[in-house]
Amino acid sequence: MKNHISVSVATEYLGAQSDPDKNQFAFAYYVTLTNKGEQAAQLISRHWVITDGNGEKKEVKGLGVVGEQPLLEPGMSYRYNSFSVIETSVGTMEGSYQMQAADGSLFDAIISPFLLSVPGAIN
Repeated sequence: MKNHISVSVATEYLGAQSDPDKNQFAFAYYVTLTNKGEQAAQLISRHWVITDGNGEKKEVKGLGVVGEQPLLEPGMSYRYNSFSVIETSVGTMEGSYQMQAADGSLFDAIISPFLLSVPGAIN
């Protein structure tokens, strides 16, 4: 496959940065992007859809991730972490990264939905 970026995500509830009495639940997320394609690709921008347990959606768009626009050569991985605050103890995140391949073509690396959940919130 010419262009293929694999995206995996792990999450962590940040209890010390949360305030459940004020409906503020903070979660860290740790992202690994791996270039499984045949050519180099650069992350240009991100698009997140964050949905809380009430079904309220928030979209976040912007250039790069954590101030960077990493270039991934074939076989290379890039890792970063960030955080999100939602108003419920359970929610989801999903989205995409817009990538530019070495040949100049643009493509999306899909971020499959993943769960944000306070430990014990889901049985």
